[in-house]
Amino acid sequence: MKLILASGSPRRKELLEKLQIPFEVIVSACDETLDAEIPAEQAAEMLAVRKAAAVAAEHPEAVVIGADTTVILGGEILGKPKDEAECKRMLNMLSGKVHRVITGTAVFQNGRSFSFSEETLVQFYPLTEEDIDRYAASGEPYDKAGAYGIQGLGALLVRGIQGDYYNVVGLPVARLRHELKRLGLI
Repeated sequence: MKLILASGSPRRKELLEKLQIPFEVIVSACDETLDAEIPAEQAAEMLAVRKAAAVAAEHPEAVVIGADTTVILGGEILGKPKDEAECKRMLNMLSGKVHRVITGTAVFQNGRSFSFSEETLVQFYPLTEEDIDRYAASGEPYDKAGAYGIQGLGALLVRGIQGDYYNVVGLPVARLRHELKRLGLI
C-alpha cells in the first residue's frame, strides 16, 4: 500500500520514518487561511484534513496523512513568526507560562477518512531578555509555530511537558501508528 505524507515539514518526515514503512512526501498546496470563527482547539485538525484531502484527491488509492500543529496560549493561536519582533513577542508571551500544543492529524484512503487531535501541555521557564534575544538570533524559531522548536535549541526554554513529546515536535507518531493499525491500514 502506498503511503503519502502531505507535509513538507522535515520534522514530520523524520517522525513518520519511525514507522519503518516506505512513504513519499507530496506537499499539499491547500489554502491554510483560518476563518476567525474557528475555535483555536479545532484549527490544527481542520487544517490537517484540508492538507490530506487535497493530496488524496490526486492519489485516492494511497493512504494520505496530513498534519498541522498549533501553539495556543490563552485562546490565541501563535503561528510561525513573520519577523524578529513577532518572534520576541511570542517568546515573551510564553515565558514562565504553560501553553497547549495541539497537532491535528488526518488520514484519507479510497474515500474513507478519519482525523484526531492530540494535545500536550508545555511549560516554559521564565525567560530573560537575553534568553529571548539569543534564541531569536539563532534563526531556529522562524519556521515553527509558537516561535520555538522543542527538538532543537528551544529545548533550553522548556521546563517540562505533560503529554506526547513527539506531538510538540509535530506528529503524534505513536497514536498515528495505533490508529492506522486499528483500521488495518498498516
